[in-house]
Amino acid sequence: MEELILREIAVLFLLSILVVIVCHRFRLPSIVGFLLTGVLCGPSALGLIPNKEAVDIMAEVGVAFLMFTIGMELSGKELVRMKRPLLLGGSAQVLLTLAAVFGLTFWWSGMRLGLVYGCMVTLSSTAIVLSLLQQKGQMDSPQGRTCLAVLIFQDLAIVPMVLVLPLLSGGLAVDVHSMGMAAGKGVLTICGILLFGKFVLPKLMFSVVRTRSRELMLMTTLGLCLTVALITYKIGLSLALGAFLAGLMLAESEYSLNTLESMLPFKEVFSSIFFMSVGMLLDVEFFITHVHIVAAVAAAIVAVKILAALPAVLLLNYSLRTVILVAFSLAQVGEFSFVLAKSALGLKLLSDEAYQIFLASSILTMVLTPLLLNAAPAAASFVLCRVIHSKECPALPDAVEHEEEAEDSGIIRDGRLLKDHLIIIGFGIGGKLMAQGARACGIPYIISEMNPDTVARYRDSEPIRHGDASFPLVLEHLGASTARALTILISDPAGGRGIIANARAMNPSLRIIVRTRYLGNLQHYRDLGADEVIPEEFETSLEIFARVLNHYLVPRQIIDEHIDAIRRENYGMERRLGMGGNIMQSLPDLQLAAFHVEEGSPAAGKSIGEIQMRKEHGVTAAGVRHDDAIDSSPSAQTLLLPGDVVYLLATQEKLTAAAWLFRAPEQEAVKKEHVA
Repeated sequence: MEELILREIAVLFLLSILVVIVCHRFRLPSIVGFLLTGVLCGPSALGLIPNKEAVDIMAEVGVAFLMFTIGMELSGKELVRMKRPLLLGGSAQVLLTLAAVFGLTFWWSGMRLGLVYGCMVTLSSTAIVLSLLQQKGQMDSPQGRTCLAVLIFQDLAIVPMVLVLPLLSGGLAVDVHSMGMAAGKGVLTICGILLFGKFVLPKLMFSVVRTRSRELMLMTTLGLCLTVALITYKIGLSLALGAFLAGLMLAESEYSLNTLESMLPFKEVFSSIFFMSVGMLLDVEFFITHVHIVAAVAAAIVAVKILAALPAVLLLNYSLRTVILVAFSLAQVGEFSFVLAKSALGLKLLSDEAYQIFLASSILTMVLTPLLLNAAPAAASFVLCRVIHSKECPALPDAVEHEEEAEDSGIIRDGRLLKDHLIIIGFGIGGKLMAQGARACGIPYIISEMNPDTVARYRDSEPIRHGDASFPLVLEHLGASTARALTILISDPAGGRGIIANARAMNPSLRIIVRTRYLGNLQHYRDLGADEVIPEEFETSLEIFARVLNHYLVPRQIIDEHIDAIRRENYGMERRLGMGGNIMQSLPDLQLAAFHVEEGSPAAGKSIGEIQMRKEHGVTAAGVRHDDAIDSSPSAQTLLLPGDVVYLLATQEKLTAAAWLFRAPEQEAVKKEHVA
């Protein structure tokens, strides 16, 4: 038996490689490739998978893992904010689709079949829609959040649908009392799960994280996901809903990022198996024989679902563009519809031919979903520009997919906008000083720390998250793609290398500053993409050298000259070594620095030309900020007034030498006294 299961999995994986590669050449999404793989492996095509039960089990697990990861990317607060699209949008979509399908099928199939078809068509594919939205990076967009809310409501609506089918067949007496008991059991179970997540789970996860065992963390996560999914399944709800609740519980924990990263490989593997299992359901011979009927039914389903979803989403007061995008996203038949269809077939509500037509049409709508999502922005632009001539019409023919987020392109985490912020990796002494300075200067920041005790100690006073920042997902949640600077203040060279490489890939313009213990790491970190590397060993030695010379009463100017010469020799050697690989490394070590013009300073009240910054001091004024206005092209006539901020471009040596121009005399005297 074990050999048979392994052979089937091996066949699926090997064939999927070839099919997905072919689909990629024709620019078709991977999901289409997995569906086609299932069709080829199915009993009606090549018959490579004689026993499909093991595949079906893994497919259900795949959907559960998908919903688990979706739940972990949310939080209870975010779910509460989604209550309007969930309750209003979800109920409106379900009722309108059900009514539309019932109205179209009632005249030729009767009331019972009309309700059966309505229930089956109403549901959309959670796995396909959310997978595609994740791949496109649209889960945080208005259409992404709305789709998620509607799909969650559909999962809840499965319960009354399952109860209604036996009632429609007349084979089982189902009364209002039974339905009420089932609903009450479901509500109590969900409340119990959420209470466990609030009061018990944080203590459990804290104990697990303190062990620093990745294996234990993974087993705890898998155990929690599958256990909660099984509980919800036993009371009549879906595995997917239970897994979503488990993910939602962990999302409230500060240790969720590492957990999510460890779950991603499982989700990808099992969800791919799910798509292949759906493809296996298709009877190829029946499809070819009745292709015209199947195509017509699939087209009707897509049209009905789009038209029914439009008014449902309009109730939420979203822009018409978002409404159209959501409607196109939900225009397929869901995976749980197959369960309802099979139950209806067993209860004699559906004939064998009707079952096969619905099955084939549903799979066809799933195959079309990636194409519909890609076509949705163009369709929205056409409707807005050509049909109704709306003010929402974009200036360009191809609308920007995140139009609603154009004004706020940052990432929202815990209710905070992460944009142009500072990321601090490591919250030791260096990280605390960095956070203190950023807070004093009004610079937004977020902290990543691996020690759970440190996270627990500072989580109420600092924006700190537990996570291994060498993982791309953790960097994504820290907002690396929209950050302005990233500082690495950890003592783990391997982790530092991973952070630099992944952060640079996410954000080419990100300023990456790294602390390292040894000068030998300098070049390697630079090669990976670090902008500045500060070697502790080297800088500590310079500080000791300076204090020794000061003890011998060597003038401070001579000490500074010696230190500057040593820095130029050592840092310059590093740059010379890298000249052949990157032209930027061969340029002078120019830096941009800001100086506050103090009252009574030599520069106060004078123009840039009078000071002769470039001629006398070797610095270039790149900009001047007066109040809230910034002059990005200052001229020689630009006056520098007390309170202004001037931005200078030069080497660090020149910037340091020119700093006295902007200090008040008393401040300069204090500085010299302190140095002496």
